[in-house]
Amino acid sequence: MMFKKILIANRGEIAIRIARACRELGIRAVGVYSTVDENAHHLRYMDDTHWIGDSPPQASYLNISNVIDVAGRAGAQAIHPGYGFLAENSDFAKACEESGLVFIGPSSNALALVGDKVASRNTVQKVGVPIIPGMRTVGKDSSGFKKMAKKVGYPVIVKASMGGGGKGMRIVRTEKELEASIAAGQREAKSAFGDASVYLEKYIEKPRHIEFQVLRDHHGNVAHLFERECSIQRRHQKIIEETPSAALDDELRMNMGEAAKKVIEIAEYTNAGTVEFLLDENRNFYFLEVNARVQVEHPITEMVTGVDLVRQQIRIAAGDKINLSQASIKQRGHAIEARIYAEDPENNFLPCPGRILYLNEPSGPGIRVDSGIYQGWDVPPHYDPILSKLIVWAENRDVAIERMSNALKDYIVLGIKNNLGYLKRIMGTSKFTKGDYDTHFIDENEEELSIPKENIHVVLVAAALLAAEKKGVSVESGGTQVRRDTTPWQELGHWEICED
Repeated sequence: MMFKKILIANRGEIAIRIARACRELGIRAVGVYSTVDENAHHLRYMDDTHWIGDSPPQASYLNISNVIDVAGRAGAQAIHPGYGFLAENSDFAKACEESGLVFIGPSSNALALVGDKVASRNTVQKVGVPIIPGMRTVGKDSSGFKKMAKKVGYPVIVKASMGGGGKGMRIVRTEKELEASIAAGQREAKSAFGDASVYLEKYIEKPRHIEFQVLRDHHGNVAHLFERECSIQRRHQKIIEETPSAALDDELRMNMGEAAKKVIEIAEYTNAGTVEFLLDENRNFYFLEVNARVQVEHPITEMVTGVDLVRQQIRIAAGDKINLSQASIKQRGHAIEARIYAEDPENNFLPCPGRILYLNEPSGPGIRVDSGIYQGWDVPPHYDPILSKLIVWAENRDVAIERMSNALKDYIVLGIKNNLGYLKRIMGTSKFTKGDYDTHFIDENEEELSIPKENIHVVLVAAALLAAEKKGVSVESGGTQVRRDTTPWQELGHWEICED
């Protein structure tokens, strides 16, 4: 029986995405917010909203008892966790189950298994899915890490046992770096996931990161919705994804897809999940992990398959069958997603919270923007700095790249630093346009991706400074008129300095 009310235990663009799916299914959406998020964009899409705690994540979006309490008071039958925060926390899923709430995701037992990367590695090996050599248990002290590193050989990688998104990862090339990397990984894992457990495995040089989207219902039906290429990463955080992958042929795609289904079945996993693999230079693939949630990059799969993944999540959680046979699912065209962050590419990509003075989001055929921001909003410093996702679809990869490049040019966010220009430069690199890249793409193309400061003439900089005489303008924010200071450059919209 379909739910009447769902609490969305998240914020930003993913909370809006889930609320839209709820609306289409005739379900009332309950939104939550922290103190700093009282004017957040996602609240405008909710039928009911509740304060969840103070601004730090541990006091609000990561506070299990607060979330459960609000769900009960709001009369929700289910909770959708989105991604991040509590999405892969088995204790949270268990708390939902014990409170009579449906967790829109896998069971707490399945989540505990696949959420623990070490346990899941050991499990998938039983069904013949290859894994990367490494630790079979969470490391207790540095001696165990040193022993395994010596056995598999440097370089190695320290990884958080719980969670994902590149948090807690550290590449280690010498024994001298190992202890500091373990400590740093533990601190980051504790902060991001509430669990400091880390382990070690062999680091594969120049891999491609390929993931397969899988759905499995409570009736034993399972299907994959093909792959996503996620190799454009910075500090292990994906920033551009695409599908299909230029690295796979039909045979390899079929083999990896079937392996992904085996992983989901052996874990008795239900709902939507992503099985991630590393593909080496010899086209050998290795199980990496299961991301037990809806992925940030799920829209590109929706664009090429026509399957609404969030809708499927809700229907599976309500007990429905997926009604999708493997043979019926087809890839059509090509899709690319770019993640828009409030960060400064010129300053080591430091997060850049602040007020959005002007916003123009692109539109047109084949263009989708999943956004969690609005003009006049103050981006808080407390959470991941993702602002939105720009997704494009076209009939083939070349057209999709061109469409993404043009959409990035039309996307304007003023008032805070952001990575729009950086993403546009990625689209223009020969390595990306050829599809010939791996997870080291960012490091290997650093010079080409940097801003060519030497081409900006001093006279033009001086002219810009002279033109920047401030004047008061009226900016609409939450229905009220607020005075803001901007410059003529900010009011012009898209502009750039070009050479003759």
